[in-house]
Amino acid sequence: MKQRVVKALLVSTLMGAMVLTGCSTGSKEEPAEEKTEESEEAEAEDAEEADEENYETGDASLDDPRNQDEIGEQELLVVSFGTSYNDSRRLTIGAIEGAMEEAFPDYSVRRGFTSQIIIDHVKSRDEVTIDNVEEALDRAVDNGVKTLVIQPTHLMNGLEYDELMEEVTSYSDAFEKIAVGEPLLTSDADFEAVMKAITEDTAEYDDGETAICFMGHGTEAESNAVYSKMQELLTENGYDNYYIGTVEAEPSLDDVLAAVGEGEYKKVVLKPLMIVAGDHANNDMAGDEEGSWKTAFEDAGYEVECVVNGLGELEAIQNIFVEHAQAAIDSLK
Repeated sequence: MKQRVVKALLVSTLMGAMVLTGCSTGSKEEPAEEKTEESEEAEAEDAEEADEENYETGDASLDDPRNQDEIGEQELLVVSFGTSYNDSRRLTIGAIEGAMEEAFPDYSVRRGFTSQIIIDHVKSRDEVTIDNVEEALDRAVDNGVKTLVIQPTHLMNGLEYDELMEEVTSYSDAFEKIAVGEPLLTSDADFEAVMKAITEDTAEYDDGETAICFMGHGTEAESNAVYSKMQELLTENGYDNYYIGTVEAEPSLDDVLAAVGEGEYKKVVLKPLMIVAGDHANNDMAGDEEGSWKTAFEDAGYEVECVVNGLGELEAIQNIFVEHAQAAIDSLK
């Protein structure tokens, strides 16, 4: 088995997808990537309090937690940080999972969240049970799954993705085959595809007088470089009125304000560069309180429109995750 594991790891390195056939590297989600992409536990806790106090987050019963048994021998486990915003969870994470079900009918698609705080909050508030990663893996073992494919919905390959790989490692001998797909922004082709997706989605605002600003989470890890890389790609392709910033790192809100101020814009459109539209999108970006991106741009004299939709709602983004899952499945062959 050890030889099979080494072979699988070598294949995964070459193919860009983490693959295991008896060994892996894995761990624990949407907000919690490191300090990370989609946030930390402390952040998540604040998010849950804020959403319950200030927002109607939608009907939880409309969302499928995908925690059913009777899985069969092949499972595709979609791992996300998670969000307690019910509508956004259904329209983003749920939509990605639905795209997986349509693309891979031979696999049972199941859900796992990495944020226990969000899991507990949804359970307490809505009486909806969502598996954490350990519970999802145990469910797979108890159901006799032989081939397990895990597709994270992380934006980047950061600390949270590393943690996921570490957690999966402890289950390496529980399945005959394991493959882990890559995050959204991994290859140059991924960046090109995401750029195309977000610019096409916002084409109606591209009128020459509007700055289109995307707010990412940001991280202290090296993977924070994905934001500057996306900015460079947009600029190189002539999208001079598109700007990328982050909540927790750089480019900061001040950086984005300064960059937009160099142009002659009358209006600013704000959108989250995050898989889901949770606390950061609703509060840090679109909130009415002082310090939000919305109020900062309004104070600077701009007309501001907030479009609070997560990237996961876009079919083009869903397709990228499907492609990554397909690469992971192909690596097992």
